[in-house]
Amino acid sequence: MKQDYYEILGLSKGASAAEIKKAYRKKAIQYHPDKNPGDKEAEEKFKLAAEAYEVLSDPNKKARYDQYGHSAFEGGQGGFGGGGMNMDDIFSQFGDIFGSAFGGGFSGFGGGGGQRRMKGSNLRIRVKLTLEEVANGVEKKVKVRRKVKAEGVDYTTCPTCHGTGQVTKIVNSILGRMQTSAPCNHCGGTGQIIGNRPAGADAQGMKVSEETVSIKVPAGVADGMQLKVGGKGNDAPGNGIPGDLLVMIEEVEHETLKREGENLHYDLYISMPDAVLGGSKEIDTVSGKVRIKIEAGIQSGKILRLRGKGISSLNGYGAGDLLVHVNVWTPRTLSKEQKDFFERMRDDDHFSPKPEKSDKSFFEKVKDMFS
Repeated sequence: MKQDYYEILGLSKGASAAEIKKAYRKKAIQYHPDKNPGDKEAEEKFKLAAEAYEVLSDPNKKARYDQYGHSAFEGGQGGFGGGGMNMDDIFSQFGDIFGSAFGGGFSGFGGGGGQRRMKGSNLRIRVKLTLEEVANGVEKKVKVRRKVKAEGVDYTTCPTCHGTGQVTKIVNSILGRMQTSAPCNHCGGTGQIIGNRPAGADAQGMKVSEETVSIKVPAGVADGMQLKVGGKGNDAPGNGIPGDLLVMIEEVEHETLKREGENLHYDLYISMPDAVLGGSKEIDTVSGKVRIKIEAGIQSGKILRLRGKGISSLNGYGAGDLLVHVNVWTPRTLSKEQKDFFERMRDDDHFSPKPEKSDKSFFEKVKDMFS
């Protein structure tokens, strides 16, 4: 079982953004590879702290984590928030957090002075899911057009910035000598320049390629939720790290079932004879059709609860319920014979309303439905 992100950083759940950043910096400096060379345990703690910070520092991800825990990110494959981080990801994303603690900031794995590794840009797509796919989970295969390094391209270290991607200048001012850093103009901040560019490659040695990507969608996702497939975004030039594929979930409305969180609602219309005599009816569920029993004398507005027939919990804590709302259909047109029958029954004692104390009012039913 994965360790709680707040526990990793030594925080309580209500921690502010400033407290989260401060706690992460403390942990990152404590377990930084430069301070703990060859210490695998420190390296793992360094990675865990970075993974926790990546989620808790993002308001949207933090809200999802607070609600669903680690299950909110189970659709991702690798990368942040989805099962493991690597040093290149950490340094490329959060190197500035370390400030001057390790020789003037981040310049690559292993401390200052090394070559910079850029991360490729992320790609974003929408994936439409039926209610059945949302309820049961599904694996989707999608075609993605992404930038990859062209075959045969090679890169050399930029002679201007020596692979750091930054150039430092010392300027004399009225306040004294000041040091400034800026992206290298020669390599565009990548730290590398193209030695050989194959035909069809762009100025960075990249070309567009179509690839089929498999996305594992866990049961219980919701409309608007975002999953991540690590490393399936655009490649970065040189020895950079690929970006990620961000997958936005779009839930297709079901014809007869309405979703409310983990519960589902179904409107069942029955005739007067069915309400009086009882019987059975076939209804839709996310796992197929089922037949339910209609008791004789059932009242319009009755709610039948089918436990566990709703949407699976994203946390893995079972599933919601299917609430069947019974509506007795009153015919609008009748034959003379039918009218005569109801005229005779108008004053019949069996047709007179006699609500019992156990028959809840509409407002009580609504209260029960949302409790």
